[in-house]
Amino acid sequence: MLTSLSGARIAFDLDGTLVDTAPDLVRALNEAVVPLGFEPVPLEDVRAMVGRGARALIERAFEREGRPAPDADLVTERLTVFLEAYGADIARHSRPFEGVEAMLDSLAEAGARLSVCTNKPTQLAIPLLDALNMRDRFERVIGPEDAPAKKPDPAHLLVAVGGDPIDHACVLVGDSEPDALAAKAAGAGSVIFLGGYSEKPARTLGADRLFEAYGALPGLLAELIDTRKGA
Repeated sequence: MLTSLSGARIAFDLDGTLVDTAPDLVRALNEAVVPLGFEPVPLEDVRAMVGRGARALIERAFEREGRPAPDADLVTERLTVFLEAYGADIARHSRPFEGVEAMLDSLAEAGARLSVCTNKPTQLAIPLLDALNMRDRFERVIGPEDAPAKKPDPAHLLVAVGGDPIDHACVLVGDSEPDALAAKAAGAGSVIFLGGYSEKPARTLGADRLFEAYGALPGLLAELIDTRKGA
């Protein structure tokens, strides 16, 4: 059933797709903005603010508070506080979503080539994966500083899957609009997790497939690749 996955290049988003990082992100975000007199940002608000990276997270905290847009220097200052707080205890509360590790095992056993394509800085993504004993599952981990541009730019995905031309057996698994747009622009397949951190309803993103449980993902990927090959 999973023979279509042999040699397939499957790239994964990280936050909200592989790992539920929101509890640690909200902890760090509040350490950065509460000293400015902000009300603490609730966890559920952060889940909808994550997809475009840490700087955008700071900027959106200002929007949420009804504050004027901060200047670049203030964002950089607060971002430094955020990154220090987050990096100091990066996996205090973060855990892989249920079924992720068994799913990755199934893909690896079927011969798929796995990578991470994330808007989280690589200097944070790799320590997070190391702390969760997940780093060795992936051929490469590509944050925005490792690519010409970050998602939704398709160049990010191209680097993440090794730089070879995109074919029918290349799929990006994510949770939000930047993932769906990057895959579409690159000519890759797209599969969106319904339990992730999307700002927009996941069903409106135009993905090739949607899923709710990681146990279903290997079969779904194989079916999508077969469909793309025959298209």
